[in-house]
Amino acid sequence: MKKRKIILYNPKLKEYARQLRNNSTKSEILLWQKLKRKQLYGYDFHRQKPIDNYILDFFSYELMLGIEIDGYSHQLVDIHNIDVIKEKIMNKLGIKILRFTDQQVFKDMFNILLAIEDYIQNYEKKKV
Repeated sequence: MKKRKIILYNPKLKEYARQLRNNSTKSEILLWQKLKRKQLYGYDFHRQKPIDNYILDFFSYELMLGIEIDGYSHQLVDIHNIDVIKEKIMNKLGIKILRFTDQQVFKDMFNILLAIEDYIQNYEKKKV
């Protein structure tokens, strides 16, 4: 069995991540309903997972996949710049980020799940 890579995180984020889990947005709740309990090809996802100095909305260790849902505030320049830096850091850690908007979650869940499934299928091809 392949040894899991240890990913460090800022322990000060642990309580904040718990608060985010307890106060999820509607779009996060909707997507979580599709990701929890290994529903997608048996892969385990975590909500509001601290990694480095950031928190990912959803994360799968095995897939090294982070999923981010961007609400209205992510259109603001400052937030967008933080998202760009966050994604670059995640990529350096070997984590691929899939990013969706609130509106996509509300109106196009089918294609979001297809995008995630496509990532998983490509991951599984590489494993073989």
